Amino acid sequence: MVIAGGFDNQIWLTSAAKDGKEFYTLCFDLKTGKLLDEKTIFTAEDPQRIHGTNSYATPTPCIEDGFVYVNYGTFGTTCINTNNFEVVWKREDMLCDHMQGPASSIILHKNMLIVHLEGTENPYVAALDKKTGNTIWKSIRPKEIYDPLEPVFRKSYQTPIVIEVEGRELLISNSAFMCFAHDVKTGEVVWTVEYGFDSTVSQPIFWDGLVYVNSGWIFIDNVPYFTRQYAIDPSGKGDVTKTHVKWIYEDEVPQIPTPVIVDGKMYMVHDRGIITCIDAKTAKVIWKHELKGNFNSSPIFAAENIYFINVKGDCTIIKPGDSFQLVAENEIGETVKAVPVFINDKLLLRTEKNLFLIK
Repeated sequence: MVIAGGFDNQIWLTSAAKDGKEFYTLCFDLKTGKLLDEKTIFTAEDPQRIHGTNSYATPTPCIEDGFVYVNYGTFGTTCINTNNFEVVWKREDMLCDHMQGPASSIILHKNMLIVHLEGTENPYVAALDKKTGNTIWKSIRPKEIYDPLEPVFRKSYQTPIVIEVEGRELLISNSAFMCFAHDVKTGEVVWTVEYGFDSTVSQPIFWDGLVYVNSGWIFIDNVPYFTRQYAIDPSGKGDVTKTHVKWIYEDEVPQIPTPVIVDGKMYMVHDRGIITCIDAKTAKVIWKHELKGNFNSSPIFAAENIYFINVKGDCTIIKPGDSFQLVAENEIGETVKAVPVFINDKLLLRTEKNLFLIK
């Protein structure tokens, strides 16, 4: 999860009771840290269980001038006016058996709010009218492909992106088992790539004409063995698994953290701490380096450096380049699973217990 940075110096966070029976929003003043608004948005009498590494409020909110949009997966989606803190609309009818809790974040695109609810039955993606919450389109994953899969292999926790290819806007959605490219205006599936099984988490990337997606777990003898990173030419139609995949890389590919691309080099940190730098066009390995600890937070590029923060709160800062170049190491001293946000010359970081603004 990350923080939804705000307009008018607002910071918006989501939270939930540990038992999953109440779901909250919190708004803070960026300059002072003062709590401006806190409210219970949704409740659940008998909430689904979650994975031990997940929370009931993992999906990231998104914000624009005047409105913040908040999603808790099957537990509800809402829009809040950031000027008066009043709820504009709510949806509590978009249901999903997450199996391990919600984690897919929503995104805004023009007049639409894109919501993924991909659990063990009838996984789907929907576009909502951001002003009313009404459904514009809904695309259920193809039953002929997904129904034969075991329920555990249908779920995903990914956040999509929108790209433009040959004048057409495509929603890139790396779901369980397959990556889908939808026409973002209609929901029509334009192309697919088949790659793996379940639990896709890492977000797609678009760089220099290629889409980069993570496969989620690849199972061998029913054991999660590894994940793969795919580079895809997004100009195809139909099943492009055999025609438009430019390369596949599978050595120390992270399942949760999203890679970052800087100057044609992809930097990814494995969940267990191995940084790999590869050429983004060819997947040729440039260098590797082992960091201490485990990682949920994705690396982020800012101020000419790349920041890696492990679960224990150790931050490693490096210079991008042809070798591992350490800039600094810092200890935050608290559990970190969120991605930091850079606002001007400051770093905004959410830990398990606190919210930090760091100069």
